[in-house]
Amino acid sequence: MATNGTNVTSATGLPPLPAYTVYEAPDLLSWLPDFYLAIIAPTAAYWVVSIFFHIIDTLDLFPQYRLHTPAEIAQRNKASRYEVLRDVIFQQMIQGVMGAVLGITDPPQYMGMEEYDVAVWATRVRLAQRALPAFLSVLGINAATISKNMAVSHPLLAAVLAGGHYPFVTEFAGSSGMAVPVFAAWELLVAKAIYYVIIPALQFFIAVTILDTWQYFLHRLMHQNKWLYATFHARHHRLYVPYAYGALYNHPVEGFLLDTAGAGLAYKLALMTPRQGMLFWVMSSVKTVDDHCGYALPWDPLQHITSNNATYHDIHHQSWGIKTNFAQPFFTFWDRLLGTMWHGDTSLKYERSRTRAQEFLDAEAKKASVKAQ
Repeated sequence: MATNGTNVTSATGLPPLPAYTVYEAPDLLSWLPDFYLAIIAPTAAYWVVSIFFHIIDTLDLFPQYRLHTPAEIAQRNKASRYEVLRDVIFQQMIQGVMGAVLGITDPPQYMGMEEYDVAVWATRVRLAQRALPAFLSVLGINAATISKNMAVSHPLLAAVLAGGHYPFVTEFAGSSGMAVPVFAAWELLVAKAIYYVIIPALQFFIAVTILDTWQYFLHRLMHQNKWLYATFHARHHRLYVPYAYGALYNHPVEGFLLDTAGAGLAYKLALMTPRQGMLFWVMSSVKTVDDHCGYALPWDPLQHITSNNATYHDIHHQSWGIKTNFAQPFFTFWDRLLGTMWHGDTSLKYERSRTRAQEFLDAEAKKASVKAQ
């Protein structure tokens, strides 16, 4: 579909909007339709990061950054590696179905209007300048006088103070030879920043806020309601010592409600495009794996962007911290606001857990040795 720009804006002194032709966006990967990429990408990201941490864990590459010892993983966890793997794969199948439903119901993503949309924002920037003289007059500043005094030395700033009047910023329109107004370079720069950076960042912030809010209150409810905890959430807490690929070890109902439905709702309410949604789901998957990785790595950027990291969430998995640190996966503002954040030193508690686990395994090994003799 093609739509032509119009010169109606020129009659009001505004630059005309450019013509555009809309077309369906090509697939990000020529060999894989975006429909399937959106389903596969979050799961692929989950396992890439999980395998990375699993290798570190298995080879014990960074023992100084471990939150728990191998003895704790072996002694304290109540779920086998097989059970965890089975339940995670099942939940990812549910996520895949949800991704397919969203992909089918989402309209196609179109391109071709980018230049036009930037021009619309530039027009808004120009119109906002028209209100500047009146605003400055309220403050007792005569914008017109200042503009005249600066017209030679700082023409662009003078044009802004004059209410966005740029008589010197024009171009000749095609065969007609008529001079028509165009946008100043700074106006286009601001418009591009709004369109390509500020709006997507705002959409991502809204999606994160919605997901964090959804997960905090549902997660907290599952701890406060004994039936919900025993029936659904207790399964996740069989991992007293979390590890990376156990991030999505949940009861299927909880997994759907807490993660899948929450992320889908955030995507829809933030009015994201399908590709923005794909990025949001990948980042959410990576973040939840990182929060359960069991390491406080100083060079892991995700553990420094927000205080809701592996160290923070690990406290929630301990018997003494289970009623705190409900917030996930991105930020901690609900814990701070509602007083459910853990406060105090944890070093002695962690040390006791390590010692008890090692003593238990040593005792079991001794029993096995005696029995073998």
